[in-house]
Amino acid sequence: MRANYTMQRLFVDADLTPGTVVEAAPNQAHYLLNVLRMRQDSELLVFNGRDGEWRARLAASGKKSASLTLIEQTRPQPVLPDLHYCFAPLKKGRLDYLVQKAVEMGASALTPVITQHCQMHKPGIERLRANALEAAEQCGILAVPPVHAPVKFDRLIADWDPGRRLIFCDESAETHNPLTMLQALETDRLGLIVGPEGGFSDAERRALHALPFVTAIPLGPRILRADTAAVAALAVIQATIGDWR
Repeated sequence: MRANYTMQRLFVDADLTPGTVVEAAPNQAHYLLNVLRMRQDSELLVFNGRDGEWRARLAASGKKSASLTLIEQTRPQPVLPDLHYCFAPLKKGRLDYLVQKAVEMGASALTPVITQHCQMHKPGIERLRANALEAAEQCGILAVPPVHAPVKFDRLIADWDPGRRLIFCDESAETHNPLTMLQALETDRLGLIVGPEGGFSDAERRALHALPFVTAIPLGPRILRADTAAVAALAVIQATIGDWR
């Protein structure tokens, strides 16, 4: 069932059942009442990542507090893709874009990876989490993927679950077409790692190629910016072996 894009959507942490009254957080109440100027008894959609999506009725208490009464479930909680997205942090504006698009494209978890050519070594995790939440609210997604703390490249691959296939975008690949390599994979437990603007270092590329659970793919005949490469890779993965099929 597709999302209703005509109604405002809001993430809440409470359990969702018929008739439940959920108190909006102060920042949410301010947004609903003072930014969107929603009126008493206005309806919106809420979700918590566990209990599906629900239609709720707004009750305002002045201009600073509000509650939401659940009316009915509009969509059940779907089975989510199992696609972990690992990325070298970029400069702030482009990093915001990268996180938002990863959520829109169905990433189930996000992990910043500190590589040798990384532009930002201490990304603001709370900012990234806020971007992930905003993307989920705006795009009809019923779960907010966790954004993990940054991890160094060597630690990421040392701790990687070998049962999860890790795909990496290799600009040095001899072919331009990633479809053959992706179609040969027989698992839906996937990870994707995208390097920084300067690409992976030679040592990092050798380390990835040496691992039995890694698949290197090209992304066409042109050099892509890191944020563009992320969206392109997620799209081709979802279309070939993901939930677009």
